Amino acid sequence: MIPTLIISLREFLEAFLIIGVFLGISKKLRLKREKEILLASLTGIIISLTLPTIVFSLGDKAHIIFSENNAELLEGYLMIFSGFFIAYVVFSLHNFFVFKRSKAIISAHQKLQKNVFDLSLFLTIVFFIIREGFEIALFTATTSLFSRFVENMAGLIIGFTISAIVGVATFFAYTKFPVAKIFKITEYMIILLGAAFVKNGLGELMEVYFDIHLSTILPFKLAFLPEKSTFIGHMVNSFVGLEQNFSLAKLAIMGVYIVSIYLIFLRKKVSLSHS
Repeated sequence: MIPTLIISLREFLEAFLIIGVFLGISKKLRLKREKEILLASLTGIIISLTLPTIVFSLGDKAHIIFSENNAELLEGYLMIFSGFFIAYVVFSLHNFFVFKRSKAIISAHQKLQKNVFDLSLFLTIVFFIIREGFEIALFTATTSLFSRFVENMAGLIIGFTISAIVGVATFFAYTKFPVAKIFKITEYMIILLGAAFVKNGLGELMEVYFDIHLSTILPFKLAFLPEKSTFIGHMVNSFVGLEQNFSLAKLAIMGVYIVSIYLIFLRKKVSLSHS
């Protein structure tokens, strides 16, 4: 649920910011196109919620098949893949989508400012919103396999709701939310999620192939954390990768992952921001 919540929060927040831009232009220039923009946005939102729902449904069926045939082995490989895939799509592929979308939005803005609102512009706005739903479906395609359909839907709805509240409040200027900081926080969350996936995946494979339990390699206990078997403990482990029975081996795996993601994806971004 946690990966779905974080990703849907990021993507739907972008969708609501796009809607806010169009509404802001229409209101500022007194074009009176708010109804058309809201109708197009609602259409896009419905489709955007439908796309990941279909993916979650397919993932739930696949989860049943995996659980019948070498579940631990498949889960181990998929977790490792998901750990790196989620970082790639968020820090690399997502930037490509944003760049392409930004150029299209500028063109649409120019058309809107000419006081022309035809079917093509309506479909353009719908497409902008649908793209966010497509990205959610793409980014959660593998991570959704580790949660049930209900859990994935809960994450999707919670992420959508939080994004809607932030987007609407920001548009009406009742509250000034630091949107850039929200995106930065979700980046850190995604890195921790990826580290937890890789750590758990390697742990599964080590147990299956070599009967080696990472928890037994230089172990130490995090007494302040709830047991992994409890709901809260499972959520903590899924989010930050920590559990009561921890070890230096697990910590080392997570550390290597975090450093690798920083060197591959984030170091260049940090350098550019300071230049």
